[in-house]
Amino acid sequence: MNLFLNSMEETTFQKIAAFQYSSEASIFKGKLESEGIRVFVRDNNTVDANPMYSNAIGGIKLFVKNEDFVKAKTVLSEISAYSLNENDELIKCPKCGAEKIEMVTSIKDLKTLIAFIFSLLFVLMPIYSKHRYKCNKCNFEFN
Repeated sequence: MNLFLNSMEETTFQKIAAFQYSSEASIFKGKLESEGIRVFVRDNNTVDANPMYSNAIGGIKLFVKNEDFVKAKTVLSEISAYSLNENDELIKCPKCGAEKIEMVTSIKDLKTLIAFIFSLLFVLMPIYSKHRYKCNKCNFEFN
């Protein structure tokens, strides 16, 4: 047992990424593991039990060993942070032409607002939400 403790003390970890939802973390964890990098996940059970805690605790965190950190950063940098269309091309903003587009949950119509309030009152996951694209350059939202 002493040998185990000594080997664990020598191994240190670094946070490689944090995600709001466990599904996102699982995708990136799977990508890293497919490249032979061992990944350790923290706070996924807390967020899965109550998704409202995600922002409060800093999301679900992925850690890798120090010696794998550079390789893991390289693997993650190859993944586009922005939304792609069905042809794997970056989506362009119809207003300014920028390619830094993210999918967001929007509460701009009455049906989505009512569902959101209902979810808050009864501490439920949102039963209805409208997803839209949002340009990171001009903040324009579109379908």
